[in-house]
Amino acid sequence: MKSRTLTPELTVSALGLGCMGMSEFYGTADERQSIATIHRAIDLGVTLIDTADMYGCGANETLVGQALRGRRDHVILATKFGNMRGPNGEFLGVNGRPDYVRQACDASLKRLGVDVIDLYYQHRVDPNTPIEDTVGAMADLVAQGKVRHLGLSEAAPETLRRAVATHPIAVLQTEYSLWSRDAEADVLPACRDLGVRFVAYSPLGRGFLTGRFRRPEDIPADDWRRHHPRFSGKNFHLNLRLADTVTAIAQAKGCTPAQLALAWVLAQGDDVIPIPGTKHVALLEENLGALDVVLTSHERQQLDTVFQPGTTAGDRYEPQGMKAVHR
Repeated sequence: MKSRTLTPELTVSALGLGCMGMSEFYGTADERQSIATIHRAIDLGVTLIDTADMYGCGANETLVGQALRGRRDHVILATKFGNMRGPNGEFLGVNGRPDYVRQACDASLKRLGVDVIDLYYQHRVDPNTPIEDTVGAMADLVAQGKVRHLGLSEAAPETLRRAVATHPIAVLQTEYSLWSRDAEADVLPACRDLGVRFVAYSPLGRGFLTGRFRRPEDIPADDWRRHHPRFSGKNFHLNLRLADTVTAIAQAKGCTPAQLALAWVLAQGDDVIPIPGTKHVALLEENLGALDVVLTSHERQQLDTVFQPGTTAGDRYEPQGMKAVHR
């Protein structure tokens, strides 16, 4: 397994595993299959396991904790707080208040069944709480031994700079893929300027870049992507043309579209760590094959030309979700 450095003390596999879809959003959950996928990932050398307290309203942390029993020492465990959910799964807003930070961490530790979280993210920035207050409370968790390293998700560069001035921030996480390249404008440069590593979620464009979806009807009825702006209406068909380019280049290269798309993200720098999510062992193994795919300069130029920033049709989230990113 190839590795990448998060901090001088923290080295992770070059590809991590995102666990969100195992419990919510991407169709029917299958606990046994998901646990088998996590176990296989660990067996193959994947060390970065990513979850959050909002995924399945805590169910995903419980699932991950169950999967890690007897294997805890083999992984770097990352989870997140900040997106509050109600008893029926409804979204209640973003909370970064210090008292909530402490409560959320204790609840995550209990669900995960661990004594310490290796990487603790603020999932979304609370516009009503100064980032210094939130990160200050997170720093207290480090001092107490409950958390080892801190991260932010979907934070703007200025927010990241203020956070780093309060306590070292190991990682910033945001969506990044061929069809989501807005981070290249200022977020990724800010990370590099500050020495903060970059974790890329949804590096396969939420599965669209794999060529799996040919019609909107291919998306399961209980799958959140049915209502995603990039999977809906005319945007679907416009984006399908982009995905077909990935498929064509992959066929010529002798790899799968997923492997090509992941190879592109991996090629953006050793400080970029993609965390593709899956709940299927076969797809996990396919994704890991991307580590052996080396793009030529011509192939990278082809992809960069087709997937210029802003080319993808539709926003990354619905309007309410877009308000919570890059802030």
